[in-house]
Amino acid sequence: MEDQTIADTRQVSAIGQKVTIRGWIRTRRDSKGGFSFLEVNDGSCLGNLQVVADGELPNYESEIKKLTTGCSVVITGEVKESPAKGQKTEMQADSVKVIGWCDPESYPLQKKRHSFEFLREIAHLRPRSNTFGAVARVRNQICQSVHQFFQERQFFYIHTPVITASDCEGAGEMFQVTSLNLEKMLKAAPKEVDYTQDFFEREAHLTVSGQLEAETYACALSKVYTFGPTFRAENSNTSRHLAEFWMIEPEMAFYDLQDDMTLAEAFIKRIVGDCLSKCEEDMDFFGKWVDKSLLERLEKVASSDFLRLSYTDAVEILTKSKQTFEYPVDWGKDLQSEHERFLTEKEFKQPVILHDYPRTIKPFYMRLNNDDRTVAAMDVLVPGVGEIIGGSQREERYEILEERMKAQDLDLEEYWWYLDLRRFGSVPHAGFGLGLERMVQFVTGMENIRDVIPFPRTPGSAEF
Repeated sequence: MEDQTIADTRQVSAIGQKVTIRGWIRTRRDSKGGFSFLEVNDGSCLGNLQVVADGELPNYESEIKKLTTGCSVVITGEVKESPAKGQKTEMQADSVKVIGWCDPESYPLQKKRHSFEFLREIAHLRPRSNTFGAVARVRNQICQSVHQFFQERQFFYIHTPVITASDCEGAGEMFQVTSLNLEKMLKAAPKEVDYTQDFFEREAHLTVSGQLEAETYACALSKVYTFGPTFRAENSNTSRHLAEFWMIEPEMAFYDLQDDMTLAEAFIKRIVGDCLSKCEEDMDFFGKWVDKSLLERLEKVASSDFLRLSYTDAVEILTKSKQTFEYPVDWGKDLQSEHERFLTEKEFKQPVILHDYPRTIKPFYMRLNNDDRTVAAMDVLVPGVGEIIGGSQREERYEILEERMKAQDLDLEEYWWYLDLRRFGSVPHAGFGLGLERMVQFVTGMENIRDVIPFPRTPGSAEF
C-alpha cells in the first residue's frame, strides 16, 4: 500500500485504490449515525480530502472524536466515489493514527477568515491557511516556469555572488557585510574604519543585483540567467517593497533593445499561461476571494500583444490626459506607479513596454542613444501592478561607458573588470530583471508584497 498525496487521491483515477495519506485536520464533523467526517489537507492542493471514519474503528472514541483543527494524522483506507456535491472522491478509513495533537484553545488558526495583517504575525503557521498555501504553490510554479523558459532557449543558469564590492545601481542603498567587532570599535572610537582588518580586506555589501557579474558570463556563454536573492537597504515601508527578495536576470550577448523587449514579453506570457493552466484550482481561488477581475486580466495578458511606446510619447499622453495625478508628469522625471497603471489600465487596457528613457534617470550601464538624451532602456508595464520588468541594452563602447561612470561619480578602479569586457571582444548585449515577488503579486492579485514571500524582511522587521 503506497503513500499518496491528497492531490492525487482527489482524482477519479484513484477510485478503488487502497492508499495512505498524511496531513493535517482542517475540520471534524460527527454524524448521528456513529461515524465522523474528517477534512484532511497535506498542502499538495487547495482542496481537502473528505475521510469517513467509522465508529467501529478501535480508537474512534478515544482519539478520532477528539481530533481538532491542526492535528496531524496518518490515514489508511480505500478511495471511493463521493456522493457529495463538489468532490469526486472520498476515503473510507481503515485506520486513523494521530501523530501530533493540537490544543484548540491556543491554536491561532481556526475555521474562519483571518486578516492578512494577523497572519503576518504568525508567519510560521500561515502556510496552513488556504490563501498562503495557494500563494506557495503558485510561487513554486512560477519558479519552475522560469527555469523551463530559459532552459528551453539554451540559456545557462549561473550563480552570481551574494556578497559584492560593486553597487550595480549606483544608489548606495546596500547592506554592509563585516566581520569587525563593532562594539569593540565603538569603544576604541577610531576616526576611520580600517577595512584592511575586515574579512574581505575591503568594504563589502549584500548584492542589489547579479547583473554586472552575469554580463561577464554572457560575454562568454552568449545567453545566461541568474535567479537568486537580492537585497535593498531602502527604508521604504510600503506594500511594494522588501529588503530581501528574489530576482531573475537574463543577459544575452548579441541582443539589442528590440530583442530584449521581445524576450521579456514572451517570458511574461509563459509564466502567466503556465499558472492559468497548471494551477487552475488555486487560480480560481484567487479569482473568487482575492481579485474578481484577476483571471480575465491574466487571460488578456497571456493572449494579447504588448504595446511598445517610447517614454517621450508616454509623457505626452500623460500630460494631455484629463486624469489628475498625485505626482506631476514632466519629461526627465521617472514615471510613478499611478502613471504606469493609467497607461495599462485606462489608456490602452493592455500591457505596455516603455522604451528609450532620459539618460539622467537611468544607471550608468545603459546604452546611450544617438540623440545623446536617452538610453536604450525598457520597462514592461502590466495592468494592476505597473512596472514588472526593467531592462536595457548595455553600453558596449568603452569610452562612452567610462564617461557615463565618471558622470555618476563611480570609482573606475572598483569596476576595472567590468570595463575590461569592453576592451576584449566587446559585443552588443542586453538583459532585464524581474522581481519574483512582484510577479507572484501580479499572478495572484495579492495586494501586499509581504504576503507573497514566506518570511518578509522589511524595515524594523526580521522575525522568524
